Amino acid sequence: MNGQELEAQLISDGFSGIFVHRDSPNAFYPEHTHCGITAHIILEGDITVTSEGQTVTYKTGDRFDVPSGEVHSASIGPNGCRYMIGEK
Repeated sequence: MNGQELEAQLISDGFSGIFVHRDSPNAFYPEHTHCGITAHIILEGDITVTSEGQTVTYKTGDRFDVPSGEVHSASIGPNGCRYMIGEK
């Protein structure tokens, strides 16, 4: 899917505030939460997310959602990561 199709999918799933974010290689986000649900679609690179005792690496084409208030951390792969985010 192209960017417009991915954005349309997020909108149809009830997300708004959609934007594209790029992280530098090897960036790290310590444990944190979001006040709403967030959806992330990986456009380039990879991101590893740890939440509720599980660690999963997401790569180009993958989508993951983070529930409101869920404590999680994230580390970016060696090539950085570009992803589309939707919030609700």
